Amino acid sequence: MILITGARGAVATRLTALLHADGLPLRLGSAHPDDLAPPSGVPTTRLALTDPADFPAALTGVKTVFLYASPDRVTEFVTHAEQAGVEHIVLLSSSSVLGPAPEDDPLAASHLTVENALLASKITTTILRPGSFASNASAWAWPIKAGRPVSLPFPDAHNDPIHELDVAEAARAVIRELRHHGGTFTLSGPESLSFTEQIDQLSTVTGRPASIKRVTREEWKEEMAEYIPGKYADALLNWWESNDGKPVALTSTVEELTGHPARPFTTWAADHVADFTTD
Repeated sequence: MILITGARGAVATRLTALLHADGLPLRLGSAHPDDLAPPSGVPTTRLALTDPADFPAALTGVKTVFLYASPDRVTEFVTHAEQAGVEHIVLLSSSSVLGPAPEDDPLAASHLTVENALLASKITTTILRPGSFASNASAWAWPIKAGRPVSLPFPDAHNDPIHELDVAEAARAVIRELRHHGGTFTLSGPESLSFTEQIDQLSTVTGRPASIKRVTREEWKEEMAEYIPGKYADALLNWWESNDGKPVALTSTVEELTGHPARPFTTWAADHVADFTTD
C-alpha cells in the first residue's frame, strides 16, 4: 500500500494517475478528502499533516509514503510511521535547502526540518528537491486574463521552471526502483528562464498579450499580502534578487530518473492554456 499525502496537489494528482495506471495499491490522504476525485477503486482518508489524530488510520498497512514537507508535526508523523511499519518515505522537499544559509530562510528551513526528521528515523528516506515549479506562473493568470500587467519587482530574475508531471514521474521512478531508495535527487527544468522570458513564452503559447509592471519590493508585498505571509514574501524577494539577471544551475536528474529530458516551460504553458484564457 502506498499512501500519497497532500493528494489534492498538482504533483500528487499526477503521481496518483501514474501509480494507478501501474496497478499499484494506493490510499490518498488529504485534509479535505471529500474534495478529492480519486481513480475508481482508490480509497481516500482524512490526513491533515498538522493533526496527529489522523496519522494512525492513514498509515495502517502502508509500506511507502509520498510525503509533502510539512514541518509542524513531522516528529509525530515519523513516530507513527515507524510504529505502522512504513519502510520507505519519498519526500517532496526543495532545492532551497542547498542555499548558503537554509536555516535562516523560512522557506528552506521548513523543508530542512522535515528532511532532518526523516533522515534521523529508521525509515529509508528518498528526497526529491525540485527547484522552481512552472506552476508558480499560475499566479499570473488573473492579470493576464484581465488584460492587466503582471507586477514584478525583479522581472529579470531567473529560475528553472519544472513541470509538475516531471516531478511526479521522478517520484514514480524512486518509488518503484529499489536502486533509488535512500537517494537524494535535485530536480530542475531544462532551462534557466527569467520571469520576462516566461511571460513572453506564455503570451506566445496562449495568444494572450502579457506585459510586466515593475514594482518595488514593498508594493509587491502589499499586493500579495493576502496570499503570502510577510516572512515568506521576504524570502522569495531575497531569492529573486540574488538571481536577478543571473541564470541558475540546472541538473539532468529528471532524464536520469525518467529516461526523457525535462519538459520545457512552453509545454507546461500549453498544458495549462485554459488557466490563462478561460474566465
